[in-house]
Amino acid sequence: MIRMKPHAATTMAALVATGLLAGCAVPASQTTVTPIAAPALGLTDPRPTAIAADWWRGFGDPQLDRLVADAVAGNPSLDAALARVTQAQAVLSTNQADLGPDVTLDTQAQVARLSGRYTIPPPYAGTTRFVGTAAANLSWNLDLFGRQKAAIAGARASVRAAALDLAAARLALSGAVVQTYIDLERAEAQAGIATRTIATRENTLRLVNVRIRNKLGSKLDAQAATTLLAQARQALLRAQAGQVLARNALAALAGRGVDYPATIRATALKLDAVVPLPATVPADLLARRADIAAAQGRIEAAAAGRQVARRAFYPNVNLAALAGFQAVGLGNLLSLDAGTVGVGPAIHLPLFDNGRLKADLAGATAALDLATSSYNDRVVGAVREAADAVARIGALDADRARQAEVVRGYAETGRLNAIRVSSGLDSRLDLVDNDVRLLAAEQADADLAADAAQQRVQLVLALGGGFDFQDMTR
Repeated sequence: MIRMKPHAATTMAALVATGLLAGCAVPASQTTVTPIAAPALGLTDPRPTAIAADWWRGFGDPQLDRLVADAVAGNPSLDAALARVTQAQAVLSTNQADLGPDVTLDTQAQVARLSGRYTIPPPYAGTTRFVGTAAANLSWNLDLFGRQKAAIAGARASVRAAALDLAAARLALSGAVVQTYIDLERAEAQAGIATRTIATRENTLRLVNVRIRNKLGSKLDAQAATTLLAQARQALLRAQAGQVLARNALAALAGRGVDYPATIRATALKLDAVVPLPATVPADLLARRADIAAAQGRIEAAAAGRQVARRAFYPNVNLAALAGFQAVGLGNLLSLDAGTVGVGPAIHLPLFDNGRLKADLAGATAALDLATSSYNDRVVGAVREAADAVARIGALDADRARQAEVVRGYAETGRLNAIRVSSGLDSRLDLVDNDVRLLAAEQADADLAADAAQQRVQLVLALGGGFDFQDMTR
């Protein structure tokens, strides 16, 4: 049994006591930023709003379901987010490994001339001999002051934040797919309006030409009808270009190539059949958002990093041990008398480092303030996003109602004007202005319908989609 001499034990105790006193002299380093609390943001509506994880199914279009699934499976941005999760998990595993014991095996063999004027006694002194060492070494950081445990806590919080970033990225990606798909539906609606208008105006041009042949019309009437037809054909070309661009955007979101747009058929969206949404911003908004939960996780990671920096001022105590063989001469290496064993603490005590530890603590405190500031900025932004979406939905609903009246008014005016023309009471030239306005009104009505659906999607995203933090912790 190895015994420590009394004076050695006294020296060790004195070193530990000195380390404890040195640790008590941790410099002050206070944070200056505090997280914003939900009550300070005016979130008072207690009514719960349930949103399904697959909320986009509320539009009732199976093709949209397929596009979202393809995007989640193939978008490169999710691969990067998943890689960050794996990277954070590796850091956590490394920190956890540092808390346990390390065992190594070291062997060394060489032929060496041993000094005749050193510690080697005769008959080996001044001769050339085989020198061999074989030893098993144990090193165990006892983490008496919790520095490594704080590092593990920080790494665990970083893993959670990375996983929440992945959830937020999936929500953002699904939202981008749905909004782009609505743009495709918008372009299809515009193309439909233009196609119907073209058919009407082609028929009108034929009637005008008949009237001219019968001496009941003039070339001005024909020019007016031709101009209106050209305008409708231009609207169709623009709508068709919009369809192509929307399909290309959906292919990019799915991480696919130029052959993917051909697989996208006509949309079948029910624009007004989305999940029920609140008329005000709910009080539990912050708990709904994966990105806010991730920001909170980074505050926890930064706080743990600050604890690591604080505890660096305390002594680091390791338990070291070795057992093996050391001998001069190959035959001696295999004898029992060549055995060696040792065990004892190893203490690292910071005494003077030119202010490095103090700077590390100041940097860790600043990192915590930065994480808190980022959280606060994200919180304020989330509240604004939700409030803006709620306000826009209300405004768009009212705007759509008025626009429908405008469309009906121009359509009725056009119908009455057509009767006057057919009765010979008016010329086609007098109807140009109303026809132009009717097409623009119908296009605006289609735009408002798509915009209203877009804003409902935006509110879903602002409310966190179907994110459930409890699912992340199970």
